[in-house]
Amino acid sequence: MQAAKASDFKIDIAADLHKWRAFVAIGELGSLTRAALFLDSNQSLLSRQLNALERECGARLFNRTGRGVELSETGTRLFPQVKALLADAERLESEIRGEAREPSGRVTLGLLPSISLPLVGRLYVETSKRYPAVSLKVLEGSSGQVEEWLADARVDIAILYRYGPLPEMEQSLAVVDSYLIGPPGDKPTAVAEVAFDRLNELPFILPSAPNGLRTALDAIARQRRITLAPVIEADSLPLQKGLVATERLYTVLPIHAVWSEVADKRLQAARIFDPPFQRTISMATSKSKGPARAVSAVGALIVEIVEDMAGAGMWRPSDAP
Repeated sequence: MQAAKASDFKIDIAADLHKWRAFVAIGELGSLTRAALFLDSNQSLLSRQLNALERECGARLFNRTGRGVELSETGTRLFPQVKALLADAERLESEIRGEAREPSGRVTLGLLPSISLPLVGRLYVETSKRYPAVSLKVLEGSSGQVEEWLADARVDIAILYRYGPLPEMEQSLAVVDSYLIGPPGDKPTAVAEVAFDRLNELPFILPSAPNGLRTALDAIARQRRITLAPVIEADSLPLQKGLVATERLYTVLPIHAVWSEVADKRLQAARIFDPPFQRTISMATSKSKGPARAVSAVGALIVEIVEDMAGAGMWRPSDAP
């Protein structure tokens, strides 16, 4: 059995982060004098640090001008990488220092519009109450956009719909029935349930492909040999709901997306069955971004809130039969 090897990091020039902190401050402020004031240091010390960096790099990092200094070609190329290195070091230090403290920092969420409205308000209230040092940033987008943000580590937590088996490392939060949504007084949606075949040739407004909902709907329509051709394609949830109400069109949504509209009789909803058309709400977390303790705390709150909403009838717990 081959013995494990330790990671072999060769760090010399980049080892002294204080000198690189000075490099970033000088680059941003364009002056050793202003950088010294900002860093609560003195100009001669910064000048020595800068000269030492340039000797170690074997290249000039700044060009001296009559108004101060500006990044050289080499300095311009290194600047974003050094700034990213310092940001990572700052997050690591914050995590180390905060290990024994309450969760803190900003957590970025990526959600679909139909999920964000019922969830984010509750999440904000609970986060503010339990973890006042944690702030939330919310990005709304299509399923493809949210997945892209997760892959690029632009979000810490992604809440998605899945229409089949969940990808590895995603957590199932709830199972959601799909509903045929129609205008007030509409006959097909005046009943509690509607068979999938009843969707044949209805005037739909649906998201444009590629889209998880469209892919799943089109697959079942082909199996049932029915026609499912939208008269309008629109990815905007408010536009879908508005045109269903005013132009007497139809769409397919989970009940939580039209909860208030159905309660106020501005829209009608009939659960689709035969076959049932269901989706899973899943949660995925990024492993390469964000304050870990804060992300874990917010993720646990999301699970708690989703379970509570299941009790209100918005969806079913993921382990329900």
